[in-house]
Amino acid sequence: MVLAWGSSPTRLREDAATENDFVRSGYRDRLLTELAQNAADAAAKAGVAGRLAVWSVGSQLHVSNTGAPLDVAGVQALTALRASGKPGDVTGGGSVGRFGVGFTATVSVSDEIEIRSTTGSIKFSLAATEERLADDGIDVAVRPPVLRLVWPTTAQPVAGADTEVVLTLRADVDAAALLAGMATEAVDLLLELTALQSIRIGDTDFVRKSRDLAHGVEEIAVGPQRWWQYRTAHARWLAPVVDGVIRPSSGDVLRAPTRSDEELSLPAIVIADVGMQPDRRRVLPGANLADIATGYADFVAAVPISQRAALVPVPTFARGEVDTALREAIFRELRAHAWLPVVGEGAADGSARVVAPSRASVFPDLTTELAELLAEVIPALVLPELSGTSNARALAAVDVHRVGLARVAEASSGIDRPPAWWHRLYAALEPFVIDTIAVEELGALPVPLADGRLVTGPRTTVTADDLRSTGNDSPTTIPVHWARLVHPEAAHELLGRLGSSHVGATDLLSDGALRARIEDFGDDSDVSDDEATELAAAVLTLAARVADPERLPSWLGLLLLPDDGGELRSADELLLPDAPLRSVLVAQSPFGTVDAELVATYGAAALRAVGVGWGFTVVRDELPTGPDHDLDDEAQWWSSLAEDPETFTAVRDLDLVDDAKWATALTLLAGDAVVRPLLADPDSYVAWWLRRHANVDGAPLGALRHPDDSTFVGLLDPFEHVDADALRAVLAGPDRLDLELVQTLIDRLAAPERSPSAGVVADTYRRLASVVAAGKLDIGAVALSDRVRVSTGALVDPANAFVLDKPWFAVAVTPDALVAGSIETATALARLLDLPLVSESVRGVVVGTGRASSWDREPTAVLACIGLGLPLPTGSIEVHEQLRVTLRGSVEATVDVPIWVADDGIVHLRQEAL
Repeated sequence: MVLAWGSSPTRLREDAATENDFVRSGYRDRLLTELAQNAADAAAKAGVAGRLAVWSVGSQLHVSNTGAPLDVAGVQALTALRASGKPGDVTGGGSVGRFGVGFTATVSVSDEIEIRSTTGSIKFSLAATEERLADDGIDVAVRPPVLRLVWPTTAQPVAGADTEVVLTLRADVDAAALLAGMATEAVDLLLELTALQSIRIGDTDFVRKSRDLAHGVEEIAVGPQRWWQYRTAHARWLAPVVDGVIRPSSGDVLRAPTRSDEELSLPAIVIADVGMQPDRRRVLPGANLADIATGYADFVAAVPISQRAALVPVPTFARGEVDTALREAIFRELRAHAWLPVVGEGAADGSARVVAPSRASVFPDLTTELAELLAEVIPALVLPELSGTSNARALAAVDVHRVGLARVAEASSGIDRPPAWWHRLYAALEPFVIDTIAVEELGALPVPLADGRLVTGPRTTVTADDLRSTGNDSPTTIPVHWARLVHPEAAHELLGRLGSSHVGATDLLSDGALRARIEDFGDDSDVSDDEATELAAAVLTLAARVADPERLPSWLGLLLLPDDGGELRSADELLLPDAPLRSVLVAQSPFGTVDAELVATYGAAALRAVGVGWGFTVVRDELPTGPDHDLDDEAQWWSSLAEDPETFTAVRDLDLVDDAKWATALTLLAGDAVVRPLLADPDSYVAWWLRRHANVDGAPLGALRHPDDSTFVGLLDPFEHVDADALRAVLAGPDRLDLELVQTLIDRLAAPERSPSAGVVADTYRRLASVVAAGKLDIGAVALSDRVRVSTGALVDPANAFVLDKPWFAVAVTPDALVAGSIETATALARLLDLPLVSESVRGVVVGTGRASSWDREPTAVLACIGLGLPLPTGSIEVHEQLRVTLRGSVEATVDVPIWVADDGIVHLRQEAL
């Protein structure tokens, strides 16, 4: 070498520059790494567990190792650039160095380097090299290379070591800082260099331990740190582990086997067999990076199920071309191979079934309960352990299909499962329904019905409690075929949140679909007994559960039930065997008797609730449109109303009561809590009909008065009945003067057997006239008698009677000719009775002239008004000692009177009257 340098100064400069380049660039910070690689190679060559120790003594740094000692080939490699004598095997236990230049890293800290080995020792020295060149007369214009000339030494390695490198540190190198930096590299080197078992830096020992786990995974431990290692054909993969849980790497570099400058964003450390540039910092152009990813899916499949997603690279920005290539290769590997555990029956060894991600589906945050139910509904559903939101990005990155609630609803459509299974499904889905979007997604969720059907969507269904009927053998579900009733074993509160309505027995029995079904059965002569029996059983079972039967619709009376002869008849055409109503009906009433076995099975209350008679039947219509309820005289009552009622309630079959049994019938009506309010409403159909058609002792109720009401005493007879108070609104009353009562009063006023008092007569005429004046009576419909009762109570010929319309005629015309009610309504009374007004039939003229005066000038008049509490009249008056009036017209006479009002409006008074 000295001869070469002497003959070619250029060669000397090139060697010096090359070594300097390696020191300052490629190996500037790789001192421990390169010495550790040499130690690993020596251990692997000797087949022993490699041990490396580093310590300092004064200005010297000592690095010792076990393994194959220095040989001639090694010396040649150390003194020749790019001429390593070691084979390249990165991932196994073979040699690491391949270029023979790594030892250059020692020159970064030392100019005096000694290698002590059991087979011989050598040293490199900058000072010795410069001295030799000077002795040979070689001009050195640059710093000569340190590692080109070698001198033998006799020093031996430290005890227990096969080789020891001693570096005399330059003055500017801090030995303590150098050791501290090496301590941070020790753990990585033990992971990278499998031939090394331990590294000692100063007084700190780093020892690698390993143990085999399942499925080819090996646990590596260095101090408290743990990794799970998996070997593939071209790489070793190490996943950091803390307390048995993978903690993905946040960022690392490609290791081949030691650290390079190729940054990676993979979740696991990779130590790969890949072509590197001489300084081992960059991958060679064209290197096959795809091979590194081969087998990575096997590594993922080898770790516990719950942690597999942690080894999937999450989407992020790649850190370079190598990172991009590796990530793409890993994704291809993961997408193409089966490693993702899914719900369903696994292998014979008990391991979970795995599929390629592209064939799998994930339901976010899948629970164990839901997974069990959906196992056969959605194929290849990712296990709950991997379905959490924390794994969502990883699964999406490998093309796992995400399914939501809408997909669950779609997939479960049409499947045959028992109701209890659906209940479990609803319970498992409920925690996922957190907003209106979730509600919409489950809009098509199948729902099993009580009648065995499976329908789509909860919105059209109803749920109900206590719909189990107990038969002879076991409980069964009531067959509510007319409603989309959710099967009781499937019912769950989730259905209510999804739009299903919760109903009770009353709601089901008020359903319009039931009405249509009942009406169809009634119209269809081909309905079988079994069909009718099944419907009747369902309705009666529900009716027995109704808390308030009065809320049930009256059309339930159309339900077909068997009578005591086995014939199917509408419920409202039947009576219970011991119904009190039977005792008050006419002998030929159309009612039959319900089958006694039906009473024994369902009870009288259920039968009464659907219309089977006990007492009188109440008809209800919440939105009546007209007199279409098949009631006697209903149209006439309806026409009497000012406007249609908002609701209609009435009692049926009143026209079937035997006239001789109305007293008993009224007791039944008054004793019925439902009917009683109708009796209290004088405008109700019931009260209206009873007033006209119900007769007690031959008299209609409308012609009888309450015993406490004396308005028409002497004209109307009292109603003597134990329930008279409850029936008050059904009886005649002064505020209920309809045509029938007016006619009755007109007839009674003309009846010679009646003897009402003068006050009753006058008050009755006043009330009759008020009705006429208010326009509430068609006087053309009133029939008049050939006699009229006058003020004295006498019955006279109408041709001799007048209606009093001016008060002063009362003292001038005989009372036997006057019909008096109220002066204000005298004209209306005259129209009703077809009588003339007295003022129009008789004219009076005052005889003589009196003293002109005024009301305020007559003390007696003033005192009289004060005493009577009346206002003092105004105007002129004439006072007569004797006031006589001559009557002309229908009455011819001259009479003495106390007062008279002349046609000119002047009041004439008799002096005595004042």
